Amino acid sequence: MASEHRKLDRRHLLKGAALSFGAFSFRPRTAYAAGQTVTLADIGVGDPNGDWSGYAGATGNKVNVVSIGNGPSAVLNQLIAGGGRQSYDIINIVGGMQKPLVENKLILPIDVNRLKNWQNNEYLSTYFKPGSKGFDFIGYDGKIYGVPTVLQGDAFAYLPEKTGELNSYAALFDPKFRGYVAVEDNYTTIGQKAALYLKSAGLADIKDPADMSKDEIKKVVDFLIQKKKEGQFRVVWSSFEQAVNLLVNKEVYVMDCWEPMVFAAKAKGVNAVYAAPKEGYLLWAMAAYIVAGDRSPEKMEASYQLLDYMLSPEYGAMITNLRGYMTNPAAPDFASKSTKFDAATAKKIAAIDAGVKVKFQAGGSWQTRWPTNITSYEEEWQRFKAA
Repeated sequence: MASEHRKLDRRHLLKGAALSFGAFSFRPRTAYAAGQTVTLADIGVGDPNGDWSGYAGATGNKVNVVSIGNGPSAVLNQLIAGGGRQSYDIINIVGGMQKPLVENKLILPIDVNRLKNWQNNEYLSTYFKPGSKGFDFIGYDGKIYGVPTVLQGDAFAYLPEKTGELNSYAALFDPKFRGYVAVEDNYTTIGQKAALYLKSAGLADIKDPADMSKDEIKKVVDFLIQKKKEGQFRVVWSSFEQAVNLLVNKEVYVMDCWEPMVFAAKAKGVNAVYAAPKEGYLLWAMAAYIVAGDRSPEKMEASYQLLDYMLSPEYGAMITNLRGYMTNPAAPDFASKSTKFDAATAKKIAAIDAGVKVKFQAGGSWQTRWPTNITSYEEEWQRFKAA
């Protein structure tokens, strides 16, 4: 969900400066917050290759990016027992974690009035309306806690030279690829994809793959354990770099993963493809949360300024280019006019934006990060790992 970025020269300084100003204009309290360093804990896809110049230039602040895990329990453990509350200002993870984060008093509500780029953003009004599945990725009990920085529909990757064209999650479990499949160490991804496959194929009676009953998740894990014992899975991966290397080294031919890993593999010369599964995509959104803690007004203002920048067309265009995610509705237009991007890259950004929209139109199942029977999910996943 980190990948290759590039530094692009600015051929027209004045034009670039004007665009940057337009994308993230100075706020009245910028000087008040200048000189701050905001620590952003990110799962590996929200860092634009260290290019925070748009934010730094507009505010006088810096960004310190550190790594954080993406599994629900890992996030809680890092905040509660790992010192995250003291060291992180913002965590940028896959959303939908509001319930445990709020109940443990780990995050603060977001005042959207402090975010200039929140206003008139059609993606926010379209995909995150109150009462929608999208709102569940950023809100809780009627309040907004997460700033949605990207939208995406997940599937799986494959190497067509080894597999031919694939369009079903069935490929993850096909004996033809036994020993050349990898899955993520995350029950909210592979568990839900397996459930989508089993339901679609008529192999299991599952009412809602996004929020399964205790019996349903047991059926899914029984199936995964059976496949594991048959040698289907070469490895259960747990880091971005590990997953990319599996593709680059061609240790696996089919992999449950995030699309940025395909982008990273392609950048290393590997012909990897991200599938369009007939069962539908696993839909989700990133959310940036402000961590609850004892912060000065200056640090809090700097944090809000960073969140606002992460909603800007400039940041969105960089992340779309690097990760393959849909970000800001104005990102394609910004890219076409900015000296940060050449014409080919701007065209690529527009194509990605349009492609992710198609994923949401095609539908699928919104990922559930904190399912109703969370304890059963975690217990069953540990059973899978131990098998």
